[in-house]
Amino acid sequence: MFADRAKIYIRSGKGGDGHVSFRRELYVPNGGPDGGDGGKGGDVIFEVDEGLNTLGDYRHKRKYAAQDGEEGGKRRCHGGNGQDIVLKVPEGTVIKEAQSGKVIADMSGENCRQVVLRGGRGGKGNQHYATATMQVPKYAQPGQAAQELDVILELKVIADVGLVGFPNVGKSTFLSRVTNARPKIANYHFTTLNPNLGVVDLEGTDGFVIADIPGLIEGASEGLGLGHQFLRHIERTRVIIHMVDAASTEGRDPIEDIHKINKELEAYNPEIAKRPQVIAANKIDALYQEGEDPVEAIRKEFEPKGVRVFAISAVSGQGVKELLYYVKELLDHTELEPIVFEQEFFPEDVLIAENLPYTVVKSEEDPHIFIVEGPKIEKMLGYTNLDSEKGFAFFQKFLKEGGILADLEKAGIEEGDTVRMYGFDFDYYK
Repeated sequence: MFADRAKIYIRSGKGGDGHVSFRRELYVPNGGPDGGDGGKGGDVIFEVDEGLNTLGDYRHKRKYAAQDGEEGGKRRCHGGNGQDIVLKVPEGTVIKEAQSGKVIADMSGENCRQVVLRGGRGGKGNQHYATATMQVPKYAQPGQAAQELDVILELKVIADVGLVGFPNVGKSTFLSRVTNARPKIANYHFTTLNPNLGVVDLEGTDGFVIADIPGLIEGASEGLGLGHQFLRHIERTRVIIHMVDAASTEGRDPIEDIHKINKELEAYNPEIAKRPQVIAANKIDALYQEGEDPVEAIRKEFEPKGVRVFAISAVSGQGVKELLYYVKELLDHTELEPIVFEQEFFPEDVLIAENLPYTVVKSEEDPHIFIVEGPKIEKMLGYTNLDSEKGFAFFQKFLKEGGILADLEKAGIEEGDTVRMYGFDFDYYK
């Protein structure tokens, strides 16, 4: 069964707790603390699998969790790290946060593997807390909590050309003639149920990929019919072939049909409606020569607007080759940049909204050092990779939107002073 959308729950692994123990050996007085650190929790990773073309695996199993880190042990033994969980998805899958609908990751192009949720950091054992005045620490750091999210997976197919039109205008027949795809073909009065992809091989060119987008109807952008379920598949295409029944075999006006479908594309995403379009006036083998030629009527309506019209027969192949070479020419003169959906939601953003305590104090030893501590800060540092550009950008956003910078300024921090957070030192500049 084809599935292009699924909602699942994902959870990273909790960090293992630090251990509390003391070295007790014969003839070794005052052995001291030797509790080991907890292991790191497993990450949730999404990875592209080129052998997949559907999200069907996620329609039945809805919850996915990485392994928790193990607790530290005696004799400074480090707890084992939790095992990552790797979720395989087809290329073109967009991962969104379920509540806001914002994009977390687009698994296409060069992005074939991405860590979406990071496992919690392991807690430190009591060996780290021994000091000259506290030689018998009876506490250890707990492991960091897991991250969890409800996400929506949406498959947006990777194709150069989108084939659109009302049901039963001949799209499946056309696709079977020009590609190696074999969609079901019959004189249905309803639409194909799945998007179909095929590769067009043209002599003297490197060809292109075409996607048959299941039939749209008027009101599809508002949820009518099945077409609205598949509009997402046209978002990555660079050229649109708009197919109509020029012979009006079902009594519909082809010009009116074109306007209706274009209106639905515009309502769904105005950017799609601006892309290069070519009209394929199909079923000319069924035309009767009485009255005005319907193909000429379509040309008079749309060619002055810069939209070429080709008279074709998907059954006999008449006019098909000319149409394909023109489409290839359009592709060659269209922006080649792949359409990638930018990340809008960072799982770490939830840390900013969490109402966790923290403190900002000036160091007693040096008035130019400000110490920021508390669960909010510790949790943020545990999930954020400050060595990466994105991680550091989030760190700056966290300080600003979390109110920490404002509190530092209230405490009297000046340019050049140092901010100390759990072993990290940062210089303060406005």
